[in-house]
Formats: sequence, structure tokens, C-alpha cells
Amino acid sequence: MTRNLFLCLLAYLCLALGLYAGAFYVTRAVVACWQLTSIPGVPPSECRAPARASFEPTVVSETQTPAAPASPEIPSPELDLPQWDGGSRINIAFFGLRGGDFRDEGCPVCTDTIILLTVDPVSKTAGMLSIPRDLWADIPGFGHSRINTAWTLGEAAKLPGGGPGLAMETVSQLIGVPVHYYVQVDFGTFVSFINLIGGIDIYVEQRMVLDPTGSGQDHFVLKPGDIRHLTGKRALAYARCRSESQGCSDGDVGRARRQQQVILAIRDKVFDPMAFPNLLAQAPALFAEFSSGVRTNLSLEDAIKLAVLARDIPLENIKQGVMDNNMALFANTALGGAPASVLRPAPDMIRVLRNEIFTADGTISPLAQGDLAALMQSEAARVRVINNTYTDGLAKRTAAFLQAKGLQVAEIGAPTGDATQTVLILYSPKLYTLKYLTELLSLTSYQIVMKPDSTSTVDIEIRLGDDWVEKLPQGH
Repeated sequence: MTRNLFLCLLAYLCLALGLYAGAFYVTRAVVACWQLTSIPGVPPSECRAPARASFEPTVVSETQTPAAPASPEIPSPELDLPQWDGGSRINIAFFGLRGGDFRDEGCPVCTDTIILLTVDPVSKTAGMLSIPRDLWADIPGFGHSRINTAWTLGEAAKLPGGGPGLAMETVSQLIGVPVHYYVQVDFGTFVSFINLIGGIDIYVEQRMVLDPTGSGQDHFVLKPGDIRHLTGKRALAYARCRSESQGCSDGDVGRARRQQQVILAIRDKVFDPMAFPNLLAQAPALFAEFSSGVRTNLSLEDAIKLAVLARDIPLENIKQGVMDNNMALFANTALGGAPASVLRPAPDMIRVLRNEIFTADGTISPLAQGDLAALMQSEAARVRVINNTYTDGLAKRTAAFLQAKGLQVAEIGAPTGDATQTVLILYSPKLYTLKYLTELLSLTSYQIVMKPDSTSTVDIEIRLGDDWVEKLPQGH
């Protein structure tokens, strides 16, 4: 079921559209031959001799309404996923849809922007990979076509997961990593969001001539070296431009880089200490205004977790990738019986970039390298324990148990009411400790509440319920 929540837009634009700002590229030779997960194609030549398949794709028209095959070979995507536990690596696909308010060539309901984001909460690392919309990809059950048609094909064929499910599956198959969540925002909502936050400031790197409405009435020129304040439609025009005649060089590659620049500007504006709490407070009242332009399978709680986490990932831990002309080569084919130019993927090069982005430090995550208990202790999280049961002394005995495990129990709090289930409240992003306590107390994601509060005297509060009485080890 689709959850049209503004906070998902807020959280994801803060995170998926802003997290990878200030990113860096790492040395590719280090991970070139590592096989993290499978990806179509072959390893780079330095690992083994490549054996490229001939480029003879099955053609799907993007200008006509597609018909579903009798039995599409695509698994039914489970879009209503369990809640995220806050400690596992997750991958999120962001899709920017053109929508009906903006005329464009060919396919007005195709995904104009495709960005795959990965976040490892434990190591506090993240990465982003921009995928060109014209990339020639195998769409499960439909043959080859431009990757931006997957959403439309899934919607038209009425597949179980619809457009989002087929688009997620296509991206997952192309990159070779699972895609757990998706967020789709249409251009109109993007424009409204930029206006909501008061516009963004952009450093101009090259001369550009833009006309957001196409009427010439909003024509404006950007000069190199300028810092320009852009409102909604102008920010969209800047992010989407790829025409050489307008000064937008490098086609899709240049556009992807400008989108990242816009994302950085959004991140700076939204994560401003003065603005962020206010936007979170306004979120419920803004749901109705933005809900029609946002689709996602992220829950409200998970969106908040991501937004809070995003603020605390250091810029040096964020990796960025754009499929450039070495990874996506121009090729000619036919779409709907007409000649068309597409981008043919170079799987070996994509694999290298994928491995850089979807691993911590180009190898494996710190959680896999070290002991979780030691990582937890390094955070020095302050913990409050509250007894919300009728069992006398449960809070003190639990505090002693936690202290024996190396946790810092700073307070024994007053009861807040009777409870059958234990609840953990996270006031600040102490994610090693969150992961440790989740396992130690056998908590589910539904027992974890994100409640960011910079004024709290503790980082984590544990409200003990009746379920903990029997779980507390004997001797405590």
C-alpha cells in the first residue's frame, strides 16, 4: 500500500537527495576484482579477460502503451516491508517522475531521475549512484528498453508491485544489490518543496541559459562564478537541463552532477539547525499538501529515522557515483520502429563503481570487522531505565544487568504508566548502542521509537514492560 506522506519527502530529500553531498571518489583498483554481489557482465580486464555479449536487444516501445506478457517473469515485490530496525544497511531507490504538469518528449510518465542510495547506520557511511534515464537495461518480463520505462511498464501491465515494483527490480538486477525501499516524487512536488524551504543557493560553474516554463517569460542567464538563489521552477530547470544549446554540457552525466549540486543545496537548507526542527514540527500539517506528489513504501517512523541519521553521517563517509561515458556508451537501436540513441552499459565498469559505493571504506563494514560490544562502548551512550510494570525493583536489577554488559546507566526514571511490552526510545543517534540493545533485549522494530531531542539528559530510554520480567537473566 502506498503511503503518501510529506515527511517521507522531507526525510528522503534530506537524505537521498542530500546525504551524498560533499562525497568523494575512492581508488578503484582496490575493489576492482571484489565480488560483493553478482552483476550482469564480467569482471574488469585486470581480474579476467572480458567476454562481452553482442548488443542485440529485444526492443520495447516507450511511445505506445505496453501489453503485459502472459506470464511476466518477475517476482511479486513485497512493497509493504517490515519496519527497518535502524541498524541494518538499506538501499533506497529514488525516482523523479515528470508528471503531467511538465511537457516532455515521448514518455511523460517515465522516471526522469533514478538515484540509488545506500546507508549503513552502524558504520555511519552512505553512498549514492545516479543511473542515466536512457540506460539500456533488461526489464524483467519485458526484454530490453530504456531503464526509465520500467515504471510505466509495471503500471500499464498491472503487475502485483506496479510501477514501483518493476522499477525496483530492474535497478536491483542492473546494479546487483537488493533494493529495499523506494520514494517517488513528481516535478510539481519538487517545485513546491523548494519554494517551501525558501529556495536554494547554487554556485554556478558554467554559463547557462534556462527557460523553466518554455514560454520565454522566465528566461534567465547563469554566469560562471555567480552564486544564484533559485526558487522552485528555476531549481528544477537547473537540475534537469542537459541541452548543449543551453550551455548544459555532458548530457545526462552533467545533469546528474548538477542534480547532486541541487541536492547539496537542499541538504544545507533543510539541515540548518534553525530550520530542521521547525520542518519536522510542521510535517503533519503538510501531509495533505504534498501527499499527491509522493509515493513510497517507507513508513513514517523509518523516514524520521533516516532524516535524523542523515544529520550525523560525516561528509567524509559519504560516497558519490555517476555513471559517466566510460560506464554507459552511446549506441543506436530502434524504439517503436523509429531510430533511437540509448546508453549501453559497460558491466565491468559499473561493477567497480558499485563496489566503491556499496561498501564501507571499499571493503566491509566496521560491524563485520569489529566486536559490536566494543563499538557500543565506544559511543558511551547515556541510558535511562524506567520500570513500567508492577514488579518491584525491576529497573534497578535491569540497570545492574546492563552495567555488567558495559552500558552506562545514568538514570533510573519514574514510571510513565503500565506497559505489557518494553519500548526503547532513541533521543540521539547512538546506533551501535541501538543495535546492541536491540539484540540484547530481543526487541522488534515496533518496540523502537525515534524521538530526536537535543535537550535530553540521556541518549536512550528503556521503558520496561511485562515482557521483560521473564527475559531478565537469573541472578539479576
